[in-house]
Amino acid sequence: MTPVQKLLGLLVLVVLLLAAGAGLGAWLAAGHYRPLLDAAQDDLATTKAGRANLEELAGEQGRKLGDLVLAGQERERRAAQAQADARDLAKTDYAAANRLLQERTGGDQCTAAAAIIDQELGL
Repeated sequence: MTPVQKLLGLLVLVVLLLAAGAGLGAWLAAGHYRPLLDAAQDDLATTKAGRANLEELAGEQGRKLGDLVLAGQERERRAAQAQADARDLAKTDYAAANRLLQERTGGDQCTAAAAIIDQELGL
């Protein structure tokens, strides 16, 4: 064997040893990191499922809150209408009460009040 052939053989041997070392290193790294990667992927899947569930719940909560706001506005509108109706119905009673308050009578207050009420009731 010539020195060039020895050198070439040595180079091939070094390349083969480097390739074997790289393969062994990749195999060992895969054996070490595979369980960690599997656990991380499981955590990611769980997190994505939880996020989707929370998004669903937040959307439902938003819809329910919108319904409550609309119902509150409707109740407020009905209450305002009921107040206006009650005000209209009470106008005659307020007018009668004001007339009673404005009448001046002399003497005993109880007798005067009884007389005014009897007069208002037509007795």
